[in-house]
This record gives sequence, C-alpha cells and structure tokens, in this order.
Amino acid sequence: MPKTDAYETELLSAFETGTLKSVATKAELAKFKAAARATAIKDRRVNIRLSSGDLQDIQVKALEEGMPYQTLIASVLHKYVSGRLTEREVEPSLHLSQSKAKRRPGKAGT
Repeated sequence: MPKTDAYETELLSAFETGTLKSVATKAELAKFKAAARATAIKDRRVNIRLSSGDLQDIQVKALEEGMPYQTLIASVLHKYVSGRLTEREVEPSLHLSQSKAKRRPGKAGT
C-alpha cells in the first residue's frame, strides 16, 4: 500500500473516528446512488480476441491501477462510449521509440 501523507492520515483518522461529515445534499446523494446503481449493473457478456501483447499490457496497467484487468477493460470502454476518453496526438518520434522497444531482437522489420 502506498504511503500516506499528513493530510491523508488526518482524513483517514477523521473517517475512522466518525468525525468526517458529508457535504453532499440529500438530492446529490440520491443522484450519485442512482448513477452508481446504473453503472454497476453488468447484464451482458462479451467475448473479444486480443493480441497476446495487448492483453499483457492491459494486465500490467490493471496491476498498476490495483484492479482486475477485465474491470479495466470495461472502464475504458465505458469512458469511450460516454465521451470521456478521447484520442490524443502522439509525437512520431516517441511512438517509434516505443514500438521499437516492444520488438524482439533479431526480428528486424516486423
């Protein structure tokens, strides 16, 4: 578990002692609960094929985020369809250096 700073320690202490109070209104809490219920319902199953390399990269990212890789995939797809995940420009030189690093030695041009 990552180390906590002074603010986080104070916040955790307040939560554990019950002195932490919500600033959300009842209407806001109801809205948040409804949104959580709507997004938590997983009523469909989907099977997809991924390259081994992509799946490994996803699994590594999921470990870094501390979540199951299937949850990460679902989250990325949800963000994409809801418009919160957008493409960004990548510098060509950066993109090329990353793809070279993923290649195996002795496999030039593949």
